[in-house]
Amino acid sequence: MPTGVYVRTKSIVRDRLKAGLAAPYIEDFSAWLRGRHYTENTITERVRLLASWSHWALSAGYTFDTVRQAHAASFALIRGGYRPRFLGDVNKDGVEIAKLFISFLEDRQLLPRLPVKPLNPLVVEYATWAREQLGIVETTLANRLWIITAFVETIGDNPVVYDASSIRAFMIARAIGVSVGRTKSISVALRSFLRFLIATGRCPVGLDHAMPNAANWRLTSIPRFITGDDVERVIAACAGQRRLRDRAIILLLARLGLRASEVANLTFGDFDWHNGRIHLLGKSRREEYLPLTQEVGDAILAYIKQARPKLASNSLFLTEFAPLRPVGRIAIKCIVRRALIRAGVESACQGAHVLRHSAATAMLRHGVSLDGVGAVLRHRSPAMTAHYAKVDIALLARIAQPWPGRLPC
Repeated sequence: MPTGVYVRTKSIVRDRLKAGLAAPYIEDFSAWLRGRHYTENTITERVRLLASWSHWALSAGYTFDTVRQAHAASFALIRGGYRPRFLGDVNKDGVEIAKLFISFLEDRQLLPRLPVKPLNPLVVEYATWAREQLGIVETTLANRLWIITAFVETIGDNPVVYDASSIRAFMIARAIGVSVGRTKSISVALRSFLRFLIATGRCPVGLDHAMPNAANWRLTSIPRFITGDDVERVIAACAGQRRLRDRAIILLLARLGLRASEVANLTFGDFDWHNGRIHLLGKSRREEYLPLTQEVGDAILAYIKQARPKLASNSLFLTEFAPLRPVGRIAIKCIVRRALIRAGVESACQGAHVLRHSAATAMLRHGVSLDGVGAVLRHRSPAMTAHYAKVDIALLARIAQPWPGRLPC
C-alpha cells in the first residue's frame, strides 16, 4: 500500500476518534483491553472499528449519554440486512466492539450497569432445592430455570391457584412449533417444579400428574455416530502446535466418551497423574473416575506445556483469544463442529455428543460387553447402554426372526 494512502487512513481513524463518542476514553479503553490479554495488533483493530462505529453514532445524532441506544440502533440496523456502503461504515464487527466498549464503561463505573431482573423467590427456592435434594448440575438447572420462570410469570407465583387446566394450557402453548425432544424437556422441568411444590406442602399431592406427556418412544432411533476411520480423521485434523487444545478435547470425547460439560468443567485437580485416572462430577453430582490413557494424558500435557495461555485459573481449557477465560459447554461443541468440517467428515449430528456415541459403538464392535460400555459411559440405567446394541446392523440381520404375517401385495 502506498505510504500516502496509509497515512491518510491513520489520519481518518484519528480524526474520527477525536470527534466520536469514545474520544476521552481511548487510552483507558486500550489499557483495559491489554489487561484482558488482547494483543497490540488486536487492540489496534478494535480501536479502528470503534472509531468507525462512534463516527456513525455521532452522525446519527447520538451522544455519550445515549450510547446504549446507539448500540441498540446499530444492532437493529445490521440485523435488518444493512450492508456497509464504504470503508469505515458501520458494520457487524463495529457493533460488537461497541458492545465491548459499553462493558468497559460499566467496568470503569463510567456508565451505570443495567439492573438485572431478579429471579422470582419461588424459583430461587426451587433452584436451591434442586441442587441440594436432586444434585442437579448447573447446566441442567439453567435449562430448567428459564421455562420455570416463564411458567411462574404466566400462571403466577401463588401455587394455591395452580390447577390441571392452567398447567396443561401452558404446556400446550409452549409445545407449539418445537420438537418432540424440546417438548419433553419442558415437561420434565415443569414436573420437577411441581414435585418441589408438593414436597414443600404448597400443592396437593398428584398435581404433577396433570402434566401431559410428550408422545415419544424411548430408544427407538439408532444412535448417531461416525466410523472409526472418521474419528481418526477428526483427530488428525487437530494436528499442529496451534491445535493442541482442540486435540486434547477431541481425544477426551472420542476415547473416554466424556460429555461436553464434563470436558469444559475439568480442572487441574481432577487429574490423578500418579494413579493414571480422571475424577469426574457426572450427572446428579455423582463422583466418578475414569482411567487416563497414555494418548489422552500426553495430549493434555502437551497442551499445558506448549499452548495453554498463562492465566491464573484452575480450569484446564481456556479460550485461545482475549478475553481469556475458561471454555464453556457450547465452546466444546463448536470445537468439535470445526474439527468435523476440517476433516471433511459428514455427520447428521455435529455436536460433541456424536463422539461419545462413536466411542460407545467402537467399544461394542471391538468386543466390549454392554456392561463394560455402560461403566465407561457411566450410565445409570442398563437400558441406555442397550440402545447402542442396535448399531451392529449385520448382527441384527442374522438374529432377526421372519415376519409371521402375510407378505405385501
